[in-house]
Amino acid sequence: SSRRVAIIDLSRYGARPALVHGDRTTTYAELSQRVDEFAARVLGPTRRLVLIEGANHPDALVPYLAALNHGHVALLVPDDGEQHSREMLEAYNPDVVVRRRGDAWEPQIRRTGSAHELHPDLALLLSTSGSTGSAKLVRLSADNVRSNASSIAGFLRLSGADRAATSLPMHYCYGLSVINSHLSAGASLLLTERSVLEPCFWNEFDRARATSFAGVPHTFELLDHAGFGQRQHPSLRYVTQAGGRLAPDLVVKFATWGRQQGWDLVVMYGQTEATARIAYLPPALAAERPEAIGVPIPGGSLRVEPLRDRDAEDGVGELVYSGPNVMLGYAETAEDLALGRTVHELRTGDLGRVRDGLFEITGRTGRFAKVFGLRIDLDRIETLASTPRTPVWCVAEDETVHAFTTRARLVESVRGRVAQASGLPPRSIRVSVLDELPLTRTGKRNHAELTRQAQMVSNTPAAPGETASGAEEIRDEFVLVLGRPDATIESTFVGLGGDSLSYVELATRLSRRVSALPPQWHTMPIRELAATRSPGTGVQMDTTVLLRALAIFAIVGTHANLFTVVGGAHLLLAVAGYNFARFQVSDVPRRTRIRHAVAGTAQIVVPSTLFIGSLALITGFYDLKTAFLLNGLLGSDSWSVQWQFWFLEALVWTSLAAAALLAVPAIDTWERRAPFAVPALLVVITLVIRFVQVGVEAGATERYAVGTVAWCFFVGWLASRAATWTQRVAVIVASGIGVIGFFGDLHRELLVVAGVSILVCWPTARVPRRVASALGVVAASSLFVYLTHWQVYPHLEDDYPLLATLASFAVGIGYWM
Repeated sequence: SSRRVAIIDLSRYGARPALVHGDRTTTYAELSQRVDEFAARVLGPTRRLVLIEGANHPDALVPYLAALNHGHVALLVPDDGEQHSREMLEAYNPDVVVRRRGDAWEPQIRRTGSAHELHPDLALLLSTSGSTGSAKLVRLSADNVRSNASSIAGFLRLSGADRAATSLPMHYCYGLSVINSHLSAGASLLLTERSVLEPCFWNEFDRARATSFAGVPHTFELLDHAGFGQRQHPSLRYVTQAGGRLAPDLVVKFATWGRQQGWDLVVMYGQTEATARIAYLPPALAAERPEAIGVPIPGGSLRVEPLRDRDAEDGVGELVYSGPNVMLGYAETAEDLALGRTVHELRTGDLGRVRDGLFEITGRTGRFAKVFGLRIDLDRIETLASTPRTPVWCVAEDETVHAFTTRARLVESVRGRVAQASGLPPRSIRVSVLDELPLTRTGKRNHAELTRQAQMVSNTPAAPGETASGAEEIRDEFVLVLGRPDATIESTFVGLGGDSLSYVELATRLSRRVSALPPQWHTMPIRELAATRSPGTGVQMDTTVLLRALAIFAIVGTHANLFTVVGGAHLLLAVAGYNFARFQVSDVPRRTRIRHAVAGTAQIVVPSTLFIGSLALITGFYDLKTAFLLNGLLGSDSWSVQWQFWFLEALVWTSLAAAALLAVPAIDTWERRAPFAVPALLVVITLVIRFVQVGVEAGATERYAVGTVAWCFFVGWLASRAATWTQRVAVIVASGIGVIGFFGDLHRELLVVAGVSILVCWPTARVPRRVASALGVVAASSLFVYLTHWQVYPHLEDDYPLLATLASFAVGIGYWM
């Protein structure tokens, strides 16, 4: 295999940067060396079939390139658990398997030689977009990969100055084409597994000076709702779209934004069977011809072939493509890997036409149905029945057309439009309302799910394997905790307006269903959470949940004289700042940010004011200024029971101050561009205030005043934005500066620094399931334990400190429940 010509020649670009991943930049020379070493150490000289769980990570990319460049055959599968890998293992019996184990991809050599007869031209195997869950694969040759990468690099004018962010999965042909084309042209890749909706994605994007990203239609719909056009990314040169038809109004919108901000929108069309790309729309035409897919890629040709059983009105026919990137053929068994070329041109299955030299897609050949003897075009019906605000998707079952919409009040209107478009009687059309129209994980329409829904509506038993997944059960947990009955399996915690209190409760409930909650689960669609692999023996607990539980235990235990561990409340303030940044300062429009911030603060203010106010009115134990969390501003400078709720005052007023800052458009825009710099400046400002007001050591009440403890909150915010080790160290140093002499108690000061260090360096920790459940309950009820424990422990602390502690938690958890 070492004598073979490399499909992607890495060695010729030498010291150029090839990959940026986290803090590390890998040159082409270093990448080439890693690829060659892997090929020699793992793959060997015998040509083999290599299954790789594809992900946007160097440990997955290196085995792929090693197989590709050293004459082996790469079979890419999703990095989403064991099911797909297991299906491919059973169907194709690969010789080498490279799968994720923890944080790394480990190779498993299953035999010394190969169990297969592999055709000499075969280089790559990918699942087709329409065969998810089956063993049907597309067989691609070295020439397919090489020619398509070269063609894409040509029409995108790629050079060493380009750097693409990997916004799509590597196993998906579109995402893989981004990798192949950039590495073939000597450009570089920002390897990231983050979603384009995460602020950290754009933080990485801008820091790495990336020049492009790719998206499917659903990506652009989400970006539109998130206010993408309001943000500036100075290094962005172009954006590509493929994976299905993007609504023309969105094409115009993004093309217009691009013109205003200096980047191009490149609409593309392709299929896995053509290695990736078939056609592209020149960026200058995007706003004028948003309905078109454009012209064939360099080296390829398209034609419209009339259909025999359909009138060729308006020149519509099947799009047929030919070019050097057309696949060898399909594989459905391991024996098919010995086949040579069985396909010479690609019948795309898409209906299209040519207007003014540009190709357009009008529907699918396979999207026809016979209802009452009439042959109807479901795609055409959808086009005619839909409006920009009310999309309509259709499938046919038996003698019924099932139309799906998200607008309950428009059911009869939709039925009428479908009837008019199809010529069918209204009684043969059933309209169903869904929270969201279902998409596949690559953002395409999920016709299989629509068919399942239609079968349910018709009371027809679903086919084997089409039963609902656990996604609906997890959605029910979101509905219960967040009070959002409109949640769907595509919803996210952040998108539903979740806050730090509901985060803890929901994480606890989800741990019973999904043991290994990913660190960024709050930004993941419920559908993806349902597919998360469960390790069974333990729970991967979010560090903020763990710290909240330990901190409230330290507070109550210390107050009840069970032990002495002080500093927990100041650490809780840092945790609160961390969660404020994660949930309230998410990548949504400014008004949504403010609404989420105010709603999150209200979750604290309302129960606190009701509880303290009731005690103030009934017993007179507290003043009304304490009930309204104003004691720090209006109360005495000497310690009294009125200071007991200082933590709540600091948290509420600091959160509102942060929300007020973000309400300023200029600051909101700056924070999106510099998510680490903004909280860093706020930390500096609040530390200056801390030292100016109290000097080194704070007084008895000064250490609890809002102005002198606000730095703790902003250090937590800063910790949530620390993406590199340099930034993490900076956060720890800032916390150390803040506590220098602050309490006059070294142990207390070290506890705060240690907690911040854990917060910034270890986002999760694995704990036994039963322990996790208990910690989750304690953390979720921490606000209510803090509120009520002042009225419980004093009656027991002198004689029964353990009972005082347990009773405080029992009352607080009871109030929470």
